[in-house]
Amino acid sequence: MAEKDIVEKTLEAYNDVFADIVNVLLFDGKEIIDENDLVDMATISCYKADGKLHEQDRDVSKFWNKSNVHIALLGLENQTDIDKDMPLRIISYDGAAYRAQLLDKKNKNRYPVVTLVLYFGNEPWNKHKNLCECFDIPEVLKPFVNDYKLNLFDIPRLDIETVRKFKSDFRIVAEYFTQLYQTNDYIPERETIDHVHEVLQLLAVFSQDDRFETAFNELQIREVKNMSEFWDRVESRGISIGEARAAKRYEAELKARDVSIAAQAAENAALKAQIAELLAIQAAR
Repeated sequence: MAEKDIVEKTLEAYNDVFADIVNVLLFDGKEIIDENDLVDMATISCYKADGKLHEQDRDVSKFWNKSNVHIALLGLENQTDIDKDMPLRIISYDGAAYRAQLLDKKNKNRYPVVTLVLYFGNEPWNKHKNLCECFDIPEVLKPFVNDYKLNLFDIPRLDIETVRKFKSDFRIVAEYFTQLYQTNDYIPERETIDHVHEVLQLLAVFSQDDRFETAFNELQIREVKNMSEFWDRVESRGISIGEARAAKRYEAELKARDVSIAAQAAENAALKAQIAELLAIQAAR
């Protein structure tokens, strides 16, 4: 799980990828956020519980700035497993960001916090998507309990029109997950990869395919121009490895067969020797 979290965050930390994800999922592909207006911020915040100080770590967070003024704090959270408490986690992250604004006496500028949850699981998300769903709230209290919704996006279940709106390397990631979910296969397009190492590393981890990982480790990154080319090499290497393994199995079977034949011949020779000996004894009588 930790390995998947790391490779997801490494790719999404690039401003072009981050801006593309937000623009497609929040603004239907309109280029509202420019990658040059994004500024990295610390992902770790603290809270106190049981008399102790604890840390909580967002996956990726960036300020959206205009003329050095914070317009908003944008965060991405990656999720592989379904978590019924996700609304509680997100309001905790967002609440920490609002509290930080209160504690910052120098900066009087206040800004909203928006978090996107990117879900990559095999099964469709079927748990809570807002805060009130987490509780069994008495009817008399419902009008007074403030709700907090999740901006949750189920990446493997995105429609093809949405996937095609991505312009960064995240389109390759989205294509991989959606194709695998819909057809249990992956046929990449010939689009150029900008962040080659990060994309291939991510797919190598998520594919859990020995061919993929071996090809990723052995191929020179500078040789890779697009996903289709790389995947052709992966499959070609897989065929070559499969043929080599088949040849070794066949050779082992032949050796085993030869050993068996030799053993049978030796057994027959010994039996003939015994019969000859018995005949000689009988003739002597």
